[in-house]
Amino acid sequence: MAHREIRIVGDPVLRTPCAPIREIDDGVRTLVADLLENVDEDGRAGLAANQIGVGLRAFSWHIDGELGYVLNPRIVELGEQTQHGDEGCLSVPELWFPTTRANYARVEGIDLDGEPVSVEGEGLMARCLQHEVDHLDGMLYLDRLDREVRKQAMRALRTIR
Repeated sequence: MAHREIRIVGDPVLRTPCAPIREIDDGVRTLVADLLENVDEDGRAGLAANQIGVGLRAFSWHIDGELGYVLNPRIVELGEQTQHGDEGCLSVPELWFPTTRANYARVEGIDLDGEPVSVEGEGLMARCLQHEVDHLDGMLYLDRLDREVRKQAMRALRTIR
């Protein structure tokens, strides 16, 4: 396990859709260990593999004291109710903008044994699941902002780069 550098907006790995994990080998096991170690820090709710430079479909989370991961996640259900609140991202440091997300989300994927897993939640967990799957699809939360807020975000982004 190792402390991994977080890739910052502008790095092409963040805009490249991640490849599915086809074989669970020592490299994937190391990736999961690194994701779990690196998300387990104050102020971190989720971490996608491409945020540490690995283009594979995997992410970890640390919400309400629960630490976990999922491989090859896909969103299979979103609730009809929405939540509105400021969202931030380790790859977009120091910036938080109002982002609308579904208040409930469920993802399905596999674990390190290749067994099916389902992860679901409301509120912050739902936001995290959607945010991390977006990362794996090559999207940032900035892409989900309303037009005017996105303009503000792009201006703010230029000042921190």
